[in-house]
Amino acid sequence: MTERIDGNRVAVLLLAHGTPDALEEIPEYLSNVTGGRPMPQHVIDEISHRYGLIGTSPLTGLTLEQGRLLSAEIGLPVYVGMRNWKPYIPDVVARMRADGVEQIIAVCLAPQNSRTSVGLYRRYLLSAAQGLTVDFVEGWADHPLLAEAFADRLRAVWRPELPVLFTAHSVPCRTIQGAQPPAPDAEQIIPASPTNEPDPYPIDAKRTAAAVAAKFEPLGLTEDRWFFAFQSQGMSGGPWIGPAVEDTMKALRAAGHTELMIQPIGFLCDHVEILYDIDIGFREYGESIGMKVSRPESLNSAPLLIHALADVVRGRLAATGWAEIGHASMAAS
Repeated sequence: MTERIDGNRVAVLLLAHGTPDALEEIPEYLSNVTGGRPMPQHVIDEISHRYGLIGTSPLTGLTLEQGRLLSAEIGLPVYVGMRNWKPYIPDVVARMRADGVEQIIAVCLAPQNSRTSVGLYRRYLLSAAQGLTVDFVEGWADHPLLAEAFADRLRAVWRPELPVLFTAHSVPCRTIQGAQPPAPDAEQIIPASPTNEPDPYPIDAKRTAAAVAAKFEPLGLTEDRWFFAFQSQGMSGGPWIGPAVEDTMKALRAAGHTELMIQPIGFLCDHVEILYDIDIGFREYGESIGMKVSRPESLNSAPLLIHALADVVRGRLAATGWAEIGHASMAAS
């Protein structure tokens, strides 16, 4: 949201990846993603082709709508900042300063914590928000309302005979190893401290999937009928974590399955990784091996998702002691 709400010292900032608004913006967008490192022309061409097939990514509009709905539910201003495209995080933080915001509760719309997503958002935000107080939500993969939101979508289309493949975006293998992954773009902002701790992302992603699957176990979705894989591996070289969706589909087909339900639990709204990678890419691959692929509707502006975000924010308000500030600000406005 961009409108000013006078008197509020506490505000929420939703952080997302960002997406270009037009095909001609894709090279600049990809340069932002890689921190200025050159991208092979064939990769630029392929990504442009994918965006062209889906028309345009609705991610920005859907994220702004999520912010509007969240603000209406919690009674506080909610802003949206993107790491790789407009509205950029530093620009949004500057607007928050101008609006009189002093305390920020930052929530990544990537519930599963990873150094390549959540970690970079955090570093961008802290660089831009110096002088402001920031409470950064590291992850909310285990939130029960998040699992219920995905389950609600799945209930509308799942049949007991269908195996379910839960997916999340793959990341480079170096990300989940102990050392901090190279990120020249972020290093120029706030140097990262090396760590020997493994990245929590693969565990977080599988926990979300397991929480959703557990809601269907009484209906017949036993542990041997749901699976997990990583999708959307990068095209610019280097190993990415798996198993890959295509390999899993091939194994399921060899086991005799001819139909598969894919539910991406790492994404909160439609964008190219869903509208192309699943709706076009995986469906075409499924046809090539004799397997029908379908998926539930994305969360987008689902009320349960907004309730989950609101609960996350209220929990942080209570934990930081900002709840009273927020209530006073709302009364003053």
